[in-house]
Order: sequence, then C-alpha cells, then structure tokens
Amino acid sequence: MVVADWPGVDPEWSREISAVSTSATDEPGTVRRWHLLDNGAQLSFRGLTPAGTLLCVHGNPTWSYLWRTLLAAGSDPVHPWRVVAVDQLDMGFSERTGTFRRLADRINDLGDLTNELGLDGPVVTVGHDWGGVISLGWALAHPQHVTGVVLTNTAVHQPSNAGIPRALRLALHPAVHGWGTTTSDAFLRVTHSLAHPPLPADIRNAYMAPYRGARQRAGVGNFVADIPLDASHPSFPALNRIAEGLRRLKVPALMLWGPRDPIFSDRYLKDLISRLPHADVHRFEGAGHLVAEDRDIAAPVFQWLAGQGRTNRGDPRTRETMTIACQSPTETVDPEPRTGFRPLWDLPGEQAAGSAGGDTAVAEMSPDGKVSRSLSWQQLDRAIVNLAAGLREAGVGTGSRVSLMVPPGVDLTVALYACLQLGAVVVVADAGLGTRGLSRAVKGATPDFLIGIDKALTAAAMLGWPGRRISVRDLPAARRRILGVETSLSALTGRGAGHDAGRLTHTLDPTAPAAVLFTSGSTGPAKGVLYTHRQLAAMRDTVAETFGIRSGARLVAGFAPFALLGPALGAVSVTPAMDVTAPRTLTARALADAAAAIDATVVFASPAALRNLLATREALTGAGHQALEGVELLLSAGAPVPERLLAEVQQLLPRASLHTPYGMTEVLPVTDISLEQIQSADAEAAAGTVAGAGNGVCVGMPVHGARVAVVELAADGRASGSHPVTDAGVTGEILVSAAHVKETYDRLWLTQQESSSLPGWHRTGDVGHFDAAGRLWVEGRLPHVVTAPGAVVTPVGLEQSIERLDCVRLAAIAGVGPAGTQAVVAIVETVPPARKSGPAPPQLAGRVRAAALEAGVNISAVLAVPAQPTDIRHNAKIDRTRLSRWASRVLAGGRPGEP
Repeated sequence: MVVADWPGVDPEWSREISAVSTSATDEPGTVRRWHLLDNGAQLSFRGLTPAGTLLCVHGNPTWSYLWRTLLAAGSDPVHPWRVVAVDQLDMGFSERTGTFRRLADRINDLGDLTNELGLDGPVVTVGHDWGGVISLGWALAHPQHVTGVVLTNTAVHQPSNAGIPRALRLALHPAVHGWGTTTSDAFLRVTHSLAHPPLPADIRNAYMAPYRGARQRAGVGNFVADIPLDASHPSFPALNRIAEGLRRLKVPALMLWGPRDPIFSDRYLKDLISRLPHADVHRFEGAGHLVAEDRDIAAPVFQWLAGQGRTNRGDPRTRETMTIACQSPTETVDPEPRTGFRPLWDLPGEQAAGSAGGDTAVAEMSPDGKVSRSLSWQQLDRAIVNLAAGLREAGVGTGSRVSLMVPPGVDLTVALYACLQLGAVVVVADAGLGTRGLSRAVKGATPDFLIGIDKALTAAAMLGWPGRRISVRDLPAARRRILGVETSLSALTGRGAGHDAGRLTHTLDPTAPAAVLFTSGSTGPAKGVLYTHRQLAAMRDTVAETFGIRSGARLVAGFAPFALLGPALGAVSVTPAMDVTAPRTLTARALADAAAAIDATVVFASPAALRNLLATREALTGAGHQALEGVELLLSAGAPVPERLLAEVQQLLPRASLHTPYGMTEVLPVTDISLEQIQSADAEAAAGTVAGAGNGVCVGMPVHGARVAVVELAADGRASGSHPVTDAGVTGEILVSAAHVKETYDRLWLTQQESSSLPGWHRTGDVGHFDAAGRLWVEGRLPHVVTAPGAVVTPVGLEQSIERLDCVRLAAIAGVGPAGTQAVVAIVETVPPARKSGPAPPQLAGRVRAAALEAGVNISAVLAVPAQPTDIRHNAKIDRTRLSRWASRVLAGGRPGEP
C-alpha cells in the first residue's frame, strides 16, 4: 500500500487499482496494479458533481505528482472537476512489470485503466513529455469520450532533417544510456534541474520517491530507449499515426509551454500548432521543461475549461458584436464596417498607376546628406510584384511567417509589401530589443523564413534562430554556406522579373493574420502582437483621418513603425541617416537633409530623437533651417513628451503643428493632442478651472474611430471592476475600443484573456483619468502603482512635480515593501549628474520631499542616480520596475551599485 506523504498532495487522492491487461506484451488475463491520484471519491463524499474528468498523463521521469495543482484546483466546490492523474506502468508507484512497453503498449495500457475506471466522458486529456503523446493516442482511440486536450511541453513528430535534442541524444548513447537512466539516478536529477526556479528540496525528494533503486528505474531507461529516432524504430509507426491523426482532432485544445526547454523546443510547439491550428497557446517566458513546476498552470487550465462553451472571443465577428453590446451606456458606436476594405498596398498601387507614378516614393539618406537610394512609385510597385513572385517560387505562401530583419528603407518597404500581398505573416522585432530580447522574440514567433542584413544573419547563425535564411544582398558562396543562406532578395526579385511576373490575383481574407509586431519590452518580455489585414488597414485609415495625411504628403520617418506606414498612406517617405533602433541618434542635420531631399511636410520622431535634435541644432546650416521651416506636421510617439521640450522643438519647426499621439503596439494611435492643447490643459490644471485636469500627462482626445474609458482602481491598486466609465477625476486602467486594436497576443493566450476580460475593450495596462473637458490624462503603468498605507499613488504626476525643480532632470517614483504598506521612494537624475548612485544629499532630498508634499504625497526616501535606466527601443521610458528592485536593495542596506 502506498503511503501518500508528499508536499501538496491530499492523502485521500492516492489509490491503487487493478486492471486486466489487453496488451500484446502481457499474457492473456494478466492483471496489472496501477497507482493514481484521483479526487473523484473525495468529490463524491462532498456531494459534488464534477463537470467532467481531467485524465492526466505524466512523462519521463516524473509521475502523477506532477499534476497535484490540478487535483487541488479540481476539488474546488464551486467548479469541481474530477482529476485522475495516473502513474504509468513501470513508473511512479505503479507495478514494475519486468517487460519493455512501447508507445503502442502504453496507449493500450491507459485504455485498460480507463475501462476499469469507467471513464465515459466528458474527458479532457492532459499530457506532458511522452505522456503528451500517450494522452493524445488515447484521445484518438476514444473520440466518443474526449471533449478537449491540454498539452505541456511535448512532441509528436521528429523532422527527418533535424537532429533530436542533444540531451536525449546523450541519454540514448550506448555508453551512457544504461548507467545514466537506470543504474544511477542521473537522468532524474538532470530533469529536476531543468526547473526555473530550482525545485525546493522536499519537492525534489517527492519526485525521487518512486525511483529509489535501479530496479525501480527500469521504466525510466525503457522510456528513453523507446524514442523513435527514425522510421526504422519499432515505435515510429505508432508515433506517426498519432501525429497525422491530430489533423483530424477538432476538439478544443490548450497548449501551455515553457520555452526554456532544451528537449522540447519551440520547433515542436510550432509543429503541434500546424496540426492543431485551432489550439489556444500560451508560452510562459522564462519557464522550461517542467512548466507545471515553473508556473501556475492550474489557474489557466481551469479558466480555459470554464470558457469552453462560451463564444470564441478571438472571432472577429464576435468581437464586433461585443463591441456594440459592451459600450458605455451613454454612448453607442456603429459596428466595424464590413465593406470598402482596402488592403495596405492599395494606395501605392494607385500612385504607381496615376500621374505621380514617376515621382519618388521611398528614399534613403546617406551620412553625407545625399539620397543614397530611391524608387519611384512605378519602380516600387514593380519591385514588390517581382519580389512577391520570387518569394512565392521559394515557398513563401499564405500563412508563412517571415521575419524581417532589415532596417527601414527601400529594402524593408519592398519586402514588407511583397509578403503582405502573398498573404504571408510578417514578423517585425527590431534590434532595439537587445540581443537577448530579440532572440527570445524571434524564437517565440518561429518564422518559416528570415530575411535579413548580414548582421542579422550572423546573429541567426550564432543563436540558432529558426527560419530558412534569405539575405538582402548577394553574398559570396563561402559566406552563404557559413550563414546558411539559401538566396537573396535581389536574386528572388530577378527570378520573379525573369518569369514576367504579373500582379497576384488571389483573394485576400481581410481577417487573416498579416503581421506580428513586438512590443518594446519596457514592461517585461516583449510580446508579439498579431494584426489582421483589416486591422492594419484600419490603423492606416485612423492615422490618415486623424492627422489629415493624404496621398502626396512627404514625410521623414525617424520612428520605425511609421516608416512602414508611409507608402500605405500614399505618402513619399524618406529614412534619415540614423540608427532607427536607437532613436536618439537622429541629429538636426540629418533631419534637415532628409527634409530637404523630398521637401518634407510631415516628420515622425520619437521623444529621444527630439532631445537630440535640440542638442545638435548648432550644426544646422541656413539651408537646413529653411528645409525644416517647410514641415507642417510633427508627430512624436513612444513616450510622454514634456511641454517644454515641444516648445523648444517648435523653434526649429516654426510652421509645424506639433502633436504627441498616445498609443502602444497593441493599438496605435489611441488619442492625440497638439502643443497648443497641452499648454491649454496645463494652464487649466494650474488654475483649477477644469475639474480633473492635472496629475499626469494630458494626451488629449480619442483619435478617429476610437473610444476610450477607464475601469476604476480599487484600494489595493488593482483595476478589478467591470464597469467602464468616463467620469472626470476617476483614476483607473485605460480601456480602448477601436477597429485598429490588435487581434490577439501571439501565442500568449492567458495574456490575451487578461487584456480582453472586459468584452469589447482592450485593457492597456496604463493608468489615467479624464478631466471635465473629456481629455485623457495618463498617470503611469498599472504595475508601477504604489500602494502606500491608506493611499494609492500613481507615479507620473508626482514625478512631474519633482521635475519642476531646477536641480532635477528626470524623476521616477517606485514602491518598496509589501503591497498595501509600500514606502514611496523618489529616484532622481540630477543636474549636474550625480557621480554615483545612492542616497541623495540632505539638501536635495529636502527639496524633493517638499515638492512631493505640495502634490499631497509623503516621500519616504530620496535616491540619486547618474542616469535613469530607460528602455532600449524608445530611449525614453524609465524602467521603474528595475528601479524598485534597486531601491529595495539599497534601503535594505545593500551596496548601491548601478540600478
């Protein structure tokens, strides 16, 4: 009898059961003893009727203990589920049979057990590692009972052109296999070491409990030996049947994945998605092979189970209905228009066919102030058509993911629009994420193709990025071999032209995926944001209507996202001589040169770029000033822009209307405001003439086609309400509803559920309020809200109060300590800069505290830093989370160091 004395396990769950084996491995009539963790009897004793059964199957070398959190969650009296977690034969505390049981045997064994248990549905299978394959094999054999499948890191197919994971290859080596898996406990210990964070000692001991001794580990060794390396392996036919059978499995599916898995990497997840394209997928960044230990998977599993049977929120038709049904009770909106869709490449095509066809469409600048490359509208159109034909011949088709690692300019414009016309999904993650962030983004998106410059291709080769590689330029044969490059854009363009490529005539589905754009990563790991063709077109239309940008406009794109929108707007666009992944590299001279090259009327630039424009304005010539005087509109997005900074920029661009649209990768733009409107709002806030004005950055009114509301913050700093409001002075999480809101987060199902938990709205994670004039004021990010005793403090307004001091360049507010009792800490970047980080001098601290008290907040501590840590992409967003960790260390007596 098994004594269930393991952390997190209710002893009542542990039971043993005997089942007659029908496996060909056993003699007829053989009875096998199984151990399982099962909360069914407990639910029955409590008088609870479960909604169904979770049939949980572990892999190698774990056991049913892996599923203890699901058992606990399934015992919830409000939403009970029976959870049956089995120990496979020769594993856990089940019988050691003395036989070698292959994949087909194990599927059959599981069927023997479920027959004995009388499981007849509804059953949702849950599997991990090789337990995932076995659970799927059972599901395919019992379709009448199965209503869903849940998978954690597993695989059903090994590509013939890719080697098996190194760890498994080592475990299978004849010199290692017997000792590593059976004679010693090395295989178990290595597996347990894959947990992130490391497993506590008592949890490790529980996992080791059934495997004390070589005889108890025979099944561990046999499991490893049963991995099919190729078609000659005895278990290959069974594995292949399961892999192909999944394409016919139409029940709901959920995949919860740990990307830091040296065994089942993202390539296996991609394969599973191709076989179960309807599956909901969530990748837990930082989690690994033992994802059930690394993260709480019980909550998302039961959230997903509760959602089955509800309408799919991902369906754009459903979202349209919800958007109408869930608006503020005082307002209504028309549904998203279903007619008149114009794809992103419509206007470039029109320009090419019209009288402007011979005019410049897109250009690049060289450091010497001259145009280095340019294409007319007709040349651009022909280049797109030719490249699309060449890409299609190379295998790029509808749904193919293509990672574009090309700087903004001619090449990126042609490649982007060619891919979109093919129906491919472009993946855009810029180098501003840093090597680690960029690598994480690319691997997570698992592109089929990667188009890149030499630097990107080198990184792809060194870091193992997925995708068939295409270079921008022709490379020498030796270089191509080293980088694994198949061909080049120029070769594909020539091939397409050589075939006399005509315009593609396939029908485009407006609701089909078009692009995965990655967030800046300034508030955590960068997230992939999936847009459909209709949503990209809606973004273009919103920008055009809000800012009056029409065909024939001439823009300087110093901010990467807008470099791609220029042609879609029918506007002439030029990329200045700068590193667009580092916005602060834009100089006044480079901007003036670019403006002069096309007689620019519009400029897009980030706040960091604006600061450098002012810092380098002395280098402007008379011609440069004259070129900037022709600019009629400046847009600066990516972070709040101080009014005093805009006022100085106005002197450089005297005729321009200066606007700072507020938005995010998930919906760009959301609101808009001009310099004059900012000055008016600030004056009204100072005079107190408009209720709600002040305490934050005024970002103006919603843009064309967008609606904005807030859901009020509770005393604990959370936005847990369900009623969107627009009342003046109510601080809450900012919500957006618009046709250009993203479709979903890519392979982040749980994040998407959180962001769309109020149907019809996107939860931005930003905090703000409206004033009585209907203007939105942004007060910071939800994770940065400080919950001090008896008060909820949002950071931005307080930071602004401190930054009015002549000795402070930038200020950041952070919370230190437990939620609800946090100390409010100010971290300041001084003028002149401090020589080292640490507690601020008494005089400076006193002035900062006084400024904060005027804003109604008591500061517990003031720290000084030489420079505030900012995000990589915008060079403007202060990393308050990082500062909070640093301040906690300093105030606890640790060495200050750098934040």
